[in-house]
Amino acid sequence: MLAHSLSPCITTTKVEESRDFYVRHFGAKVTFDCGWYVSLGFGQGASLQFMAPQPEQPVCNPAGLTYNFSVSDVDAEFQSLAASGLVAVLPLEDHPWGDRGFAVQDPNGILLYIYAEREPSPEFKQYFKP
Repeated sequence: MLAHSLSPCITTTKVEESRDFYVRHFGAKVTFDCGWYVSLGFGQGASLQFMAPQPEQPVCNPAGLTYNFSVSDVDAEFQSLAASGLVAVLPLEDHPWGDRGFAVQDPNGILLYIYAEREPSPEFKQYFKP
């Protein structure tokens, strides 16, 4: 299969709260909003969707779910999100696998990992595939 795009849709009772969170803290652009379904754009084809539960449809269980946000300046993003009141659930630090990052959580409990690439340690270089 050659997909044209891939984007998650989270079924949640917090559609409005989720929309407002991503618009405020991540600069998301609302591309569709009919109240029970919201689509958010993040530029360069990245998007997230949130949908209110439909009959007999369960809400999302965010346990173990992480969204990775690759950014140019992770330190600036950390400062910006901290200044807006978000508290990091994983500290800003360098990682030997080749990034510097931190994490916050969205209103649904989804972990949002914000990072910038850096040189991996020699130990991890062997795992990268051409």
